[in-house]
Amino acid sequence: MDMDIAPLVDVVFLLLLFFMLTSHLIQEPAIRIKLPESKTAETKTEAIKTVLITKNGEIYFMNKGVDLRNLQITIKEGLIDTEKDFLRIKADRDVSVGLLVKVIDEVRYSGIKNFSIVTERRWQEASEKGGVTH
Repeated sequence: MDMDIAPLVDVVFLLLLFFMLTSHLIQEPAIRIKLPESKTAETKTEAIKTVLITKNGEIYFMNKGVDLRNLQITIKEGLIDTEKDFLRIKADRDVSVGLLVKVIDEVRYSGIKNFSIVTERRWQEASEKGGVTH
């Protein structure tokens, strides 16, 4: 008694194709920033609390505008467990390093132990990899 697995393989490929196509349709918040590039950046898909810094120096926590003086308090109010919760910082590539460091200090003062600075993955040149650039 042989079992034909061709239909099963077709369904698996269709599901794979569906998830590959829809994963690129997930959009970030409407605040526009240009992320710096990094060759070692990893893609994260979890819903993580985010601090955004625009190139004009505006700071947002979870899409709500906040000034630097109130950032620490706002983060404490927005997170349940500062020891375990994760926060990501997205800064426009044109933001001054000084402002970024001040934001990182406020994040640390709020008690956050786990945070990262988000970068955009830079595709290597075709000559470096011998492949196609994206």
